[in-house]
Amino acid sequence: MKNIVNLLKIEGFVLFLFLLILITPASAFYLPDTGQTTKGKAITCPSAGESTAQDGSYTINPPSYTVNSDGTVFDNNTRLMWQQQDDGIARTWDEADSYCDSLGIGGYTDWRLPTKRELFGIVDFGQYGPSINSSAFPNTKTDNYWTSTILSSSSSAWYVYFGKLVVDEGCIYY
Repeated sequence: MKNIVNLLKIEGFVLFLFLLILITPASAFYLPDTGQTTKGKAITCPSAGESTAQDGSYTINPPSYTVNSDGTVFDNNTRLMWQQQDDGIARTWDEADSYCDSLGIGGYTDWRLPTKRELFGIVDFGQYGPSINSSAFPNTKTDNYWTSTILSSSSSAWYVYFGKLVVDEGCIYY
């Protein structure tokens, strides 16, 4: 009898945890759409629901930004804050890291280089030259931008190229 009571207590606790997880809102992060609406230069993406449908066929979380008057942009999908404008100065990785550490815009002093995934999240594959929402991020160059993500095989870091996506011999370049 004692084992049955203990088993019921455990099942009740598991049910409580399941319900707690179920009702907790998942508002921390929405994966943004890529912005791509065509397949290549001349082929329109298939309609949503077709067996050949792909990312460009669906709009679920379109890129959404709030441009603030303090020099920052808030990404409404990822909940990240970005510096709005490129200052036009090319930097090494160390210089870019130091620049972010000393940045003080929008009333914030905790700026940092974004991770590869974070920076890749604001690439708009429907645009090129630069491949970003130029209304939210004016003066963005068609160039490489550093990330904090270090390559595992060396002491170099990843960057994201805001030009256009190039696929060459099975490799994808950003």
